[in-house]
Amino acid sequence: MFEITKMDGDNPVKFMDYRKHTTWLSIVFAVIALTSLTINKLNWGLDFTGGTLVEVSFSQAADLPKLRDVLADNSFDDAVVQSYGTPQDVLVRIPPRDTAEAESIGEQLLTLLQAEIDSNIVMRRVEFVGPQVGDELAEAGALAILVAMICILAYVSFRFEWRLAMSAVAGLFQDVLMILGVFSLLQIEIDLTILAALLAVIGYSLNDSIVVADRIRENFRLLRKETPVSVFNISISQTMSRTLITSLTTLLVLVTLFFFGGPMIEGFSIAMIIGVVVGTYSSVFTRSTLALALGISRENLMPPEVEKEGEDQEVLL
Repeated sequence: MFEITKMDGDNPVKFMDYRKHTTWLSIVFAVIALTSLTINKLNWGLDFTGGTLVEVSFSQAADLPKLRDVLADNSFDDAVVQSYGTPQDVLVRIPPRDTAEAESIGEQLLTLLQAEIDSNIVMRRVEFVGPQVGDELAEAGALAILVAMICILAYVSFRFEWRLAMSAVAGLFQDVLMILGVFSLLQIEIDLTILAALLAVIGYSLNDSIVVADRIRENFRLLRKETPVSVFNISISQTMSRTLITSLTTLLVLVTLFFFGGPMIEGFSIAMIIGVVVGTYSSVFTRSTLALALGISRENLMPPEVEKEGEDQEVLL
């Protein structure tokens, strides 16, 4: 059992006094994310859409507008061109085409760019993903997230009370929705590393939720005279130092990866940074607010009393 200190027990931060404001804030962000996902949709990467990815390296800084014009004039008007790491390195993504044509696209592009732009262009890599494989990956990714949510709901319901379980899963949905909303707004490419980041965020956020929920359950049993709102404030205050230390150290690593990890994990770093920030916010406000709204009370978290056999029987002398 833990000891309630003066700072945590007698003078907790009154987080739940702001629950109306944070509820509206969450609703506004959710509406923005859903609107962007409906209008802008997601910028699916080659892993999910299929197509051909060609990475080339120029002898000097690439002129992207000129490169786009050259491709458009030579039957590649649907190509997506972007810098990749350095001004000399360029990625060219081409939507799915016939398999026979797709296999020769790399050589066609190299020949075209050497003739029209830079004779010293070097081909770094060529990747081809069929549209059927992309559809299967998208379906498998969505199924993985759904199964993870269901398993988490079952686990938390078994370990805690159903109100805490529902609030925990709702917070996880909010975390995933916020990440996808930002990626939709900024049109950041979604690839398999982003899927890995989403699953990692779910695990990270769940861990923080379990720590807070465990403290709430223990405080409900200890602080018999406190109201549910006070118990939540005390519990969150007691776990706040742990939450902040974990979040800040994780963010430190993720920011380092974002700046020095290279383009291959840039999207992963962005997704994780958003997930850690939103996950911390949802652990403090979203989950607690929803649990209170569902009417959680001390009676819901008290262990059931087990009557001992023969307890009420009279002792015969």
